[in-house]
This record gives sequence, C-alpha cells and structure tokens, in this order.
Amino acid sequence: MRHVILVPDEDGVGFTAEVPSLPGCISEGDTLEETLENIREAIALYIESMKAHGEPVPEDRPIQVVKV
Repeated sequence: MRHVILVPDEDGVGFTAEVPSLPGCISEGDTLEETLENIREAIALYIESMKAHGEPVPEDRPIQVVKV
C-alpha cells in the first residue's frame, strides 16, 4: 500500500492522483473510485517495470499535508 495525493481537477470534474514515493507515478479519473482504481494499476505497473529493469523499489514514506 502506498500513500497517494489526490487533487480535484480545477473544473470540478475528476481527480489527479500522485504517488510521492514513486516519482512520476501519476494517474487521473473522472470519479474518485475510477481515480483510485487507475492509480492502483499505475503503481503495480510502475513497480513491475522497476523490478523488470533490476531497479530497487523505493519504500513508501509517510507524507504530511499542510495548508500554508
């Protein structure tokens, strides 16, 4: 399981999801459920690709969200 940042789209329809511990692992969806499904798939493919290329898979790291 990975920490994921969800950002609502500016137009109010859909979300973007980003995984801080996997740089460049980003996905989108029209609904929260679709976005979560898409990012789960993106995470699995990202990690699968890293392993296939003999790259170390980074550990998940806790995130802190603050409003400034």
